[in-house]
Amino acid sequence: MGMTFELNKAAVADDRLFEASWRSVQGELKRRALRRAKGNQDQGQEWLSATAIKALLFFRRSPERIRDPQGFLFLVLDHVFFDSLRRSKREGRVFDDSVVLEHDHLAELAAPCASVLERVECYERLERIEAHLAQLPVSQQRLFEMRFVDELPYPQIAAELQVKLPLVRKRVQLLRIALR
Repeated sequence: MGMTFELNKAAVADDRLFEASWRSVQGELKRRALRRAKGNQDQGQEWLSATAIKALLFFRRSPERIRDPQGFLFLVLDHVFFDSLRRSKREGRVFDDSVVLEHDHLAELAAPCASVLERVECYERLERIEAHLAQLPVSQQRLFEMRFVDELPYPQIAAELQVKLPLVRKRVQLLRIALR
């Protein structure tokens, strides 16, 4: 019973950290979400809600891994935004070139291009990445999808593939090397 009390106490502390962090940056998070949604209130609110849920779950699961709680919330919003872009592409919709991207490593690939030539180069780069993925074995394509598209945690991937966790981590590392 003492252990349960300590776990509950830790969970309450994690929730308080999340709440305090959220409140301190909520206004800026909302502005960023609306900017990326080009003023679409519904889309911005959807991204903000998804950010809150994902961040809270992570705060509860792995609070020790979060060094900058406020910065982490912006990172989660970025991931939610890119998930939305990926989902749109999978559903057959074209990327919304009017969406504003900021300081993300994928910004160069998905950002609106200034000229027709730059736009073509962007699409060609995306096609090369897609072609390279298509050449990988089905097992590596599935691993890529689980880890980078569905963003499944390593333990869940290990369970689905019925392999040990260190093997999943190694396979993802090798996959990253292959994609470079």
